[in-house]
Amino acid sequence: MLQFQPPGFGQRVVSTSLGVMVYYTPVDAPWRVPLQPEPELPPLVFLHSLGGGSSAYEWSKVYPAFAAEYRVIAPDLIGWGQSTHPVRDYSVTDYFTMLTELIEHIGPPVPVIASSLTAGLTIRLAIQRPELFQRLLLVSPAGYADFEADYGRNLAARIAGIPGVDRVIYTLGAANEFAVRNFLEQFLFANRARVTAEMVSAYLASAQQVNAEYAALASLRGDLCFDLSAYMSRLTVPTGFIWGECSRFGSPSVGRRLAALNPKAVRLWTIPEAGVLPHLEVPAVVIGLLQEGLQV
Repeated sequence: MLQFQPPGFGQRVVSTSLGVMVYYTPVDAPWRVPLQPEPELPPLVFLHSLGGGSSAYEWSKVYPAFAAEYRVIAPDLIGWGQSTHPVRDYSVTDYFTMLTELIEHIGPPVPVIASSLTAGLTIRLAIQRPELFQRLLLVSPAGYADFEADYGRNLAARIAGIPGVDRVIYTLGAANEFAVRNFLEQFLFANRARVTAEMVSAYLASAQQVNAEYAALASLRGDLCFDLSAYMSRLTVPTGFIWGECSRFGSPSVGRRLAALNPKAVRLWTIPEAGVLPHLEVPAVVIGLLQEGLQV
């Protein structure tokens, strides 16, 4: 997936107990001078969501804006992108493990930027291990069972849990060009005209990796669902929420309810005319909000 990265970004790897995690970071011009020692910059971690075809590409229109001042680290999480794809039933604990080992490799505490279900999982890990995190900046954080509205109980999740049928659903619904473009245009973006051919190609390349269906189906079946509202009051790490006002997966009203559970720790911004992935749809706006959030 290196072909979809911005100029000057290259691949590095870190070994975890679940496999090898690939991450993207500035390695060349215009950010770094080849064969020169890397500058001592503070780390900044970007974590992608957990939907079919997800990868670090999701944040690739945003993190170059921070490469001059931070050591940007944008991983393909285990089971996604070009990282190892172990054949397993992925669990919440698996994500806690891979995130903890990644941050310990980088050197905590670190500021973390994450989206969607990964953002919700990051909140839970920050409650367990607050010493790992400097601050959190999260796009549409969710557990997908928030305020007892459990995605895992709906018909789509139940069908995705039928052995054999789940692979057919993945092939038809995530691992072909028409399905990828349709999902981006109909569900993830507020304005379908903002979806580009490059975006479709990047998501498709990730979705078609060998064994990519295992991580994606764990999300689709609802195996990772939890009620994020049950955890919010225990969060102590300074946190910012960013929400697209047209998000089809968790509306801004859900974000406001979550933020209201812990006003001392959480600040909320909303973005008009943006959907679930404002960092791909309107990256310049998200960059500005992240810059503000990192300075608070």
